[in-house]
Amino acid sequence: MYAGIDIGTSGVKTVLVDEDGHLVACATARLTVSRLHDGWSEQHPEEWWQAVSATLDELAAHHGGAMSALRGIGLSGQMLGVVLVDRSDKPLRPAILWNDGRAVEECALLKTRLPDIGRRGCADPDPGFGAPKLLWLARHEPEVIERTDCLLLPKDYVRLKFTGERGTEPSDASGTLLFDNGRLDFARDMADAAGFPMAKLPPLGRAWQSMGMLRPQLARRWGIASPVVVAGGAGDNLACMLGIGAARPGRGVLTLGTSGVLCVATSDFRPIPGRGVQTPPHAAPGQYSSQGVVMSATSALEWLAALTGAGAGQLDAEAAALWDDPAGQESAAAAPAFLAYLDGVRTPHADTGLRAVADGLSLSTTRAMLAWSVFEGVALHLAEVAETQRAHGITPSSLQLVGGGARSAIWPRMIASLLGVPLTLSKGRDNAAATGAARLAMTSVQGGDPLPVLEAEPERERVVEPDDALAAFLHERMARQAALRVHAMKANDSSRYHSA
Repeated sequence: MYAGIDIGTSGVKTVLVDEDGHLVACATARLTVSRLHDGWSEQHPEEWWQAVSATLDELAAHHGGAMSALRGIGLSGQMLGVVLVDRSDKPLRPAILWNDGRAVEECALLKTRLPDIGRRGCADPDPGFGAPKLLWLARHEPEVIERTDCLLLPKDYVRLKFTGERGTEPSDASGTLLFDNGRLDFARDMADAAGFPMAKLPPLGRAWQSMGMLRPQLARRWGIASPVVVAGGAGDNLACMLGIGAARPGRGVLTLGTSGVLCVATSDFRPIPGRGVQTPPHAAPGQYSSQGVVMSATSALEWLAALTGAGAGQLDAEAAALWDDPAGQESAAAAPAFLAYLDGVRTPHADTGLRAVADGLSLSTTRAMLAWSVFEGVALHLAEVAETQRAHGITPSSLQLVGGGARSAIWPRMIASLLGVPLTLSKGRDNAAATGAARLAMTSVQGGDPLPVLEAEPERERVVEPDDALAAFLHERMARQAALRVHAMKANDSSRYHSA
């Protein structure tokens, strides 16, 4: 039996899978995000640990036999969060998360100090990445940097709590911007540019290998009979790819969660400087990945749901009905153009100061039209991401859709039509990241070549084909949105860093 644990932004999900990779049980726990100021985003690492523990307590209570047979634990975690611990392994402050936008000035400073960082690291400096955050902390909270004994990433902190061992692996380490992707190691000149001592960086392992054993007291707490290996694990986007078998170059995954991420496995390191594309090492051996990011995906829908008092499912049904009814299509054509930049932009404009804009609101605008605008705005942004990768020779040979947004009746149709690529929705896709983590646990216990385990594709549930009529409609709307974006970028004077 193997456990896969996904530490997300909005919650933790833990799955138990058997020796054949079949799901046995699942438990979840919610998380909250602290936003002290506009553009700030933090969580305390202990909240992750409490949520992880709660899921394992639940599984032990209701699936004691399966938990007793546990042999390995794998971890998937939200990427880019900076966790700083002291000598006793206690967090010195809440973690600054992937969608935090405060370190704007520090990005410009880092680029000046190390002009080639975008060709060596995971991406050009962006406030969401580690090094700019470290520079911000050195400037605003120097005592925290002084007291820091080690830097970790979110899943690495949970592994530390499981095992007592510090460490990380390349898929997550790349997000610190202290890591040279070509060399697969931390780089002194990159650490120096961020003003962070190399001695405070964690040891490196590999995603599919053991990086510690579960503490005996925790094994007793959860009724586990034998020693348990804890694997290196992976950043959530990479773990998600493994959960649906995207462990060979060309295979792609589109995750529609809090953010939207288009991930494609590549055979080599392919940086795209200046366009906000992440290029971390894959969690499968000998590969890298290309990740284009839409900062607000389901979070944009949740924002509209909170604003209107309608549930996300109701908004989805109303938007889908517009396209399915010929009369409703006139309303879709009259819907406001919407830039879904509620949390800034990473790909392809790298402008954290940009915010959402709606154009064309009137007294005739209905809730369904607003819903259409939000779904369409996110889909059009994802099309821009895909075109950025395609322009640099990165096109998926196959594309699977996962995440909460995959349950939508209209989003998959919009995205497949805009990208001109069929979208596969597999069974078990809701658990993709946690399943990928469990597969890494399996490989760490079994040893040998990990690829046969990591590249196994789940059974298909359905395929969403491109719709030519919808594609034509959306491409016509895309021109209006592009003009709105140009206007918004010119008007935006809040961003002091813009690399596009």
